Amino acid sequence: MTLSAVTDVDFGERVLRAGRPVLVEFTARWCGPCRQLGPALESVAEEQRGRLDVVAVDVDVSPETAVTYNVLGTPTLMVFKDGEPVWSRVGARSKRKLLEELAELP
Repeated sequence: MTLSAVTDVDFGERVLRAGRPVLVEFTARWCGPCRQLGPALESVAEEQRGRLDVVAVDVDVSPETAVTYNVLGTPTLMVFKDGEPVWSRVGARSKRKLLEELAELP
């Protein structure tokens, strides 16, 4: 499984107006830590299906969205709820650590 790609064009529809929280990975093809994080995110997406959507935004393909949310490094993870970012972290992490952090979300 690979994460669903979201672009500048469909970010509003797929993230901001989603009916549930969305975890967005701001990533790039050349980003080594992003590739390391990929399997953990795919596993989280599978485990959290129905509770949390997990998508990826390539900052090189969709720079406007990255600029809008002040993404300065990759990977940057953000959770959007009701159209607003409610959580943000920069850098790769283990699946266990990511699930611990997500469990603290309201």
